Amino acid sequence: MSYEIDLSGRVALVTGASSGLGAQFARTLARAGAAVVLAARRIERLKTLRAEIEAAGGDAHVVALDVTDPDSIKSAVAHAETEMGTLDILVNNSGVSTTQRLVDVTPDDYDHVMDTNTRGAFFVAQEVGKRMIARSRGAAPGTFTGGRIVNIASMAGLRVLGQIGVYCMSKAAVIHMTRAMALEWGRYGINVNAICPGYIDTEINHHHWQTEAGQKLVQMLPRKRVGQPQDLDAVLMMLCANESHFVNGAVIAADDGFGV
Repeated sequence: MSYEIDLSGRVALVTGASSGLGAQFARTLARAGAAVVLAARRIERLKTLRAEIEAAGGDAHVVALDVTDPDSIKSAVAHAETEMGTLDILVNNSGVSTTQRLVDVTPDDYDHVMDTNTRGAFFVAQEVGKRMIARSRGAAPGTFTGGRIVNIASMAGLRVLGQIGVYCMSKAAVIHMTRAMALEWGRYGINVNAICPGYIDTEINHHHWQTEAGQKLVQMLPRKRVGQPQDLDAVLMMLCANESHFVNGAVIAADDGFGV
């Protein structure tokens, strides 16, 4: 007997969808039947992804979003719901990093990472959460309420790594944020969970794995390999599924065992 997760009729907002994990998350949700709102600053990249999803028979819409700007967040979420309907799923994926020792971190470096990874993630989830809560309070008995929020943290939020200390700090905050939201919003049927990816090969870091330093890192990994974006498909789908109503406040490592 086969098992299929069907997200038909659901609307999903994916932040940081212009490349890497965000683009893969959007493709995966669209294949499962969700109408996907693609959000990021690089609009032209989003339009290309939208065309790809539509060519495959999916439904996608593009909105401009700068997660460091509260007005941009409110505008993007409002526009998404105007165009596609109420949001059922949020994949809170936007993130940045810097590579440097802590003694070399400047206030601008610190703000760059924290404003996107922690502050931005919080206010995106808050804006979507407010709307999910309002819908839950006003829903007729027996209708679908609540929703699914998936925060993309990192195994670096669970295990401190050298040269990216501020990034580790920002993602550790996202993990605790996830648990706080799960505790407070669970009563409204909103499930808030986090995925902590390990090392994933994306266009941003692809060149690194071919360098001497990159190869040394690969040899340190339990199975001496880095993951591919599609390796996160299964855990994402599980957390977004209608059937996952009993999974709330979970922090799931998808790191090929690196954090063990």
